[in-house]
Amino acid sequence: MAELATVDFNADLGESFGLWRRGADEALMAVISSANVACGFHAGDPAVMRATLETARRRGVAVGAHPGLPDLLGFGRRAMAVSPREVRDYVLYQVGALDAFVRATGLRLHHVKPHGALYTMALDDAHLSRAIVEAIGEYDPQLPLYTLAGSETWHAAEAAGIRPVAVFFADRPLRADGTVIMFDWQRYLQPSPEVVAARVRSLLTEGVVESVEGPPVQVHAETICIHADTPGAAEIGPAVRTAIASAGWQVSGELLAATRG
Repeated sequence: MAELATVDFNADLGESFGLWRRGADEALMAVISSANVACGFHAGDPAVMRATLETARRRGVAVGAHPGLPDLLGFGRRAMAVSPREVRDYVLYQVGALDAFVRATGLRLHHVKPHGALYTMALDDAHLSRAIVEAIGEYDPQLPLYTLAGSETWHAAEAAGIRPVAVFFADRPLRADGTVIMFDWQRYLQPSPEVVAARVRSLLTEGVVESVEGPPVQVHAETICIHADTPGAAEIGPAVRTAIASAGWQVSGELLAATRG
């Protein structure tokens, strides 16, 4: 029997803070292969980081750092005037903080995926992208970087010898030019489990996803992402997992981990 094609399935988790609770973390941990864990700047705190990692260990989920801008009030989704030097230090600080808990939990850091406005700002900014990549290189150049294929961040990672991993955001709409609508997206997409699952099946079986303008967009992705705070995320996660299986693929983060030796 031929082996099934493999795709990573990730989610942004650990985004509670103190007494404030956010996201369908428990439900998603049961279906994903890798988790992007908030590192304390846009969300998360030491107790949340530890608890999230302990759950990931029990579930056999790989863990990556999810560094963001220092903006708890705006959940890291507001653009900020930051220099490349600041971004490099922000990322290095957060990756190191999370990795302390990763090691204490007996796990190994799997990847880095920038969060929110930091992620989107860097996509078109070569200087910020290089800053993110430099921070990863300083900490561990073997860590893959999750980003949008063909973006400035993608090119910066390639130039530095860091592996870029192409992300498809299953619960966020796409424009016809392939860009992702990350914020104020609700007018363009109603993320029911059925709709998100259909987008994933289209990606895996046809290599295209419908754009908000109508025409399908060709998408390259090695990992599929959903957000724990998307309405209905607890139902969307299992629907995506089922869609991956029905398309003839299997979910695993091992392929990415294997590149680290």
